[in-house]
Amino acid sequence: MTNFERKKEVLRYLAYKNQELDRITHELIDESMIEISSIAKERYLYNTFNILRNKDGLYLEGTNFYLIGQDIEKHLNKSESCILIGASLGHEVDKRIRYYEKISMTKALILDACATALIEDLCDRICNEIERDLKIDGKGITSRYSPGYGDFPIGVQRHFLSILDGKRQIGLTATSTSILIPRKSVTAIVGIVSKDEVKKENTCTNCYKNNTCKYAKEGCGCGP
Repeated sequence: MTNFERKKEVLRYLAYKNQELDRITHELIDESMIEISSIAKERYLYNTFNILRNKDGLYLEGTNFYLIGQDIEKHLNKSESCILIGASLGHEVDKRIRYYEKISMTKALILDACATALIEDLCDRICNEIERDLKIDGKGITSRYSPGYGDFPIGVQRHFLSILDGKRQIGLTATSTSILIPRKSVTAIVGIVSKDEVKKENTCTNCYKNNTCKYAKEGCGCGP
């Protein structure tokens, strides 16, 4: 993602809709993008699991991790295997945002939007890396699906991370209330599918949020 594209994402997270921005705001966003990039410690990991199906639903081979909910089952209905992903920008980003919350909420909000844009960009880069590896075998991946989406409960975060060994590998943990620490982190599942299924799946019409998504209503998707 170019700086111009990332800035567009930052503005979207700040809920700007083609308003005219003054020079000071432009400069503050540009400075904040640089600041977040300079302190972020990007770390990630992912692992592939075969999907098994029984009367209780989907679970990952070699684990006792069930993928709870009809939405995740539908998301993976064309997949025989999937990839669990964990990604983080590190603790320093959280500390910097908290610092500015005490002295400038405007700067804190902009930094938060910059960090959100950066973690989403990191996830996109991870998925591109995965797709390059799968392309050799004529495979691709579905869109990302995270705990808390639809009826896939956010309460699985700790189990999800234990399977990935997220704490030891990249320092990514979850609280008892399933908040990721560091906060600017993402966990997600992508299904492995044929290339033909990739083209069908990655559209707004196939997204579980399509009927309520503010971006879809405005005629633009939330992804790349």
